[in-house]
Formats: sequence, structure tokens, C-alpha cells
Amino acid sequence: MDRSGIRIRLMKVDDFSDVVRIDEKILKAFRSEYYQAKFETTVQSIDHLPTSLVAEAEDGTVVGFIFGELYIGEYGVTSRKATLDSIGVDHDYQNKGIGKLLFDAFQDHLRTLGVNKIDTLVAEDDVKMTHFFKVNQFKPSSTINLERTL
Repeated sequence: MDRSGIRIRLMKVDDFSDVVRIDEKILKAFRSEYYQAKFETTVQSIDHLPTSLVAEAEDGTVVGFIFGELYIGEYGVTSRKATLDSIGVDHDYQNKGIGKLLFDAFQDHLRTLGVNKIDTLVAEDDVKMTHFFKVNQFKPSSTINLERTL
């Protein structure tokens, strides 16, 4: 399959099981509760502008997703920015440019919402995702991610 048969659209509530299925195939972990919370706040809530997208094959099967959220004013940052929370492409559709299609559509959609910056987090040892983000012109942020063990 080439990229021409892929359609990118806004995520909807009915996409929940497909997102969980794809994520489980990629991470080998079932994270239904995590995505339930994400769907409640970003897909179902009327208080959030829709930012998350899915990629559909010609037959309507969801083969990828990108989850994002819009932030305006959090942590004293005055610019309109978004976070890219997660991205996933079904193993059977990887290395076909679908992740790039999702990311490009995500950027275009965010621009229409007035967003001028996207943040994301990547595990230091995740070479594959670090490469993906570098290819897509991400660079280290001027903010520092801090953590504390409890």
C-alpha cells in the first residue's frame, strides 16, 4: 500500500478501540485506562479544541494516530502551543510514510488554530522516536524537564 490510499481525519470517540489496539501492538502493553483518560479530556470534552488525528486505510481501518493537546497559558507560557503526546502506526503499515503524513497533518491543523510551537517528550534511550522527531525538525527545548522521586 502506498500513502495515497491513506486519509487523515480528526479523531472521534469511535476510534478508541483502534487507538488502544495499535498502541498495544507497538508497546506490547495494554493501556486502555491511559487512553480512556486521554479520550475523556481531549476527544470527548467540549472544553478542548480537537487536535488529535487518525490515519485510515482505503477500507476505513484506522492504521495510525497522533494525540495532541492545545495549551494556552500553562506554566506562565504566553505563546499558544501544543503538546504531541503520542503517535502510533500499526506495524503492518509502518515504514510507508504514514507517521510523516500524520505529523504533517497535525502541524497544519495546529497552525489553523494559531499554534506556533509543539512540545513533546522522548525517552532518552528511544533511538527510533528521537530520530523521527529530529527528521521532523524538533530540537532540544529551552525549558527543562524536572522530576523528583517520591
